[in-house]
Amino acid sequence: MKKFVAAAFGGTLAGVVAATQIAGPLMAEQNAHNSNLYEQLDLFGDIFERIRAQYVEEVEEGELIEAAINGMLTSLDPHSSYLSPDDAESMRVQTKGEFGGLGIEVTQEEGFVKVVSPIDGTPADAAGIEAGDFITHVDGESVLGLTLDEAVDMMRGPVGSEIVITVAREGEDEPFDVSIIRDTIKLTAVRARTEGNTAVLRITTFNDQTYPNLEEGLKKQIEEAGGEENINGIVLDLRNNPGGLLTQAIKVSDAFLEKGEIVSTRGRNPEDGDRYNATPGDLANGKPIVVLINGGSASASEIVAGALQDHRRAIVVGTKSFGKGSVQTVMPLRGEGAMRLTTARYYTPSGRSIQALGVSPDIVVEQPRRKPVSEEEEEATSTNRSRSEADLRGSLNNDSLTEDEIRQIEEDRAKAEKAAKLREDDYQLAYAIDILKGLSALGPTE
Repeated sequence: MKKFVAAAFGGTLAGVVAATQIAGPLMAEQNAHNSNLYEQLDLFGDIFERIRAQYVEEVEEGELIEAAINGMLTSLDPHSSYLSPDDAESMRVQTKGEFGGLGIEVTQEEGFVKVVSPIDGTPADAAGIEAGDFITHVDGESVLGLTLDEAVDMMRGPVGSEIVITVAREGEDEPFDVSIIRDTIKLTAVRARTEGNTAVLRITTFNDQTYPNLEEGLKKQIEEAGGEENINGIVLDLRNNPGGLLTQAIKVSDAFLEKGEIVSTRGRNPEDGDRYNATPGDLANGKPIVVLINGGSASASEIVAGALQDHRRAIVVGTKSFGKGSVQTVMPLRGEGAMRLTTARYYTPSGRSIQALGVSPDIVVEQPRRKPVSEEEEEATSTNRSRSEADLRGSLNNDSLTEDEIRQIEEDRAKAEKAAKLREDDYQLAYAIDILKGLSALGPTE
């Protein structure tokens, strides 16, 4: 018994000694770290006071603090930033679908402002701004060296005022100026229409209106077509959609999935991760879907495209998406400001991150650049229309068809000509519709 007690006491003593040997250096290291941190904060205070006292011009103290906070956040990644009270209120308005500005989603790359995408129906879209454009100057003033928020502030202004931005575009030899009149941007989150037998749902952004607009728009197209049996499929057009609310991306994905994971997010700590799963119910009732994406499809758009692609619920067509695979959380701060902080990465159902890589389409289809057609070329095209037997004087009539059959053939020909016209206007969309036509042609026959 004495030996046992001695052994136990010895073990406890050894444990105390070992703990002391380990904890001692750790505590010393932590104290050194804290000491260095306080020195850095003291350095910040010294610099702040010297600027206040000795800078060549008098400075606003509040602006200095805001600039320091924003500099700390923007040094992390392109999407973290400080939102002043005015900016925070503007962001809240934008998620509701109406705000003032040019109508472009931007990021920063190599010191310049890069257009993620123009928003449909906005002044920037009407002026011909394209995804991938670099904005180098605003009203003749360079944006090089400015933060993204500073550059965006330069582009803001009263509704109805003019702004001239200088754009550098791939394929163009020299930068060129674009004049834009600022306007109130009213976003229609989803535009629905029918092309032939295909329902086309153009999603321009993910805000509070997106899912309700999607559901209502699809229902209306089905009713106008005379029922689901007259719709051969759906084109979900996410091109130049810069993203928006994560919750809306999940709802849109869930709209076409019966089960399975939609997206997962993983933060710094494993316990901060989340998984979002689909619930039963498919708005399309199993109809085939083609998703259109391009380099302007970002964030929430990529969540939808990635989820439908991984579940083999849709064929993804177009070009590689933007590659924004991070989640930003907007955190309210004292004084009615806010902080936008990157808090997680998101992953598609297969576990792949699209950060910096983007979603790769199943079928790569480039959108040809539209070339202006001169009046002479247009006239030559119309006069050189292909001739047929029916154009010959005195040609025989077709006596094997009834008038109704001839009328049906003419209607089918008109549809084909309309489809050919669509290829000239929007080749990628026409390609997507052709895929759905092909899939419906392979369907069961009765």
